[in-house]
Amino acid sequence: MAADLLIVWHSRTGAARALAHAAHAAAGQGARLIAAADATIDDLLGAGGYLFVCPENLGALTGAMKDLFDRSYYPLLGRVEGRPYATVIAAGSAGQGAETQLDRIVTGWRLKRVAEGVIVNLGAQTPEAIMAEKTVPAAALAQAGELGAALAEGLAHGIF
Repeated sequence: MAADLLIVWHSRTGAARALAHAAHAAAGQGARLIAAADATIDDLLGAGGYLFVCPENLGALTGAMKDLFDRSYYPLLGRVEGRPYATVIAAGSAGQGAETQLDRIVTGWRLKRVAEGVIVNLGAQTPEAIMAEKTVPAAALAQAGELGAALAEGLAHGIF
């Protein structure tokens, strides 16, 4: 197993993409950034830990992030136990639904949450605001960066 952090993301309106890129930039060379649609079983097997970054849609994971788990769940079952993970969720109002769904899925893989989830509430409540390209506040980007850096460091030093 590699010590590298794999940052897997999906975004429709830019918020989760910006958060994933901020985490990746802060994590440095100890991290790989890959879109959920492009992630393979080998990518997931080759990682020492994971940061999953996506928006919440209709109180749940986005379809592309759910598709990642649908494609990889059984091929990884019994092969990634104990690896660390954390989450960053971009939300319009809550975010806990997507986080809870993701936590439930990776429980089957026996992944270990090593950091409290980051939920960035962007307050988008109208159809126009929900579908618009998002600008993420600098403080939220910094928070995602801190999480990415901490996960990469923890993996590099064998803490997780």
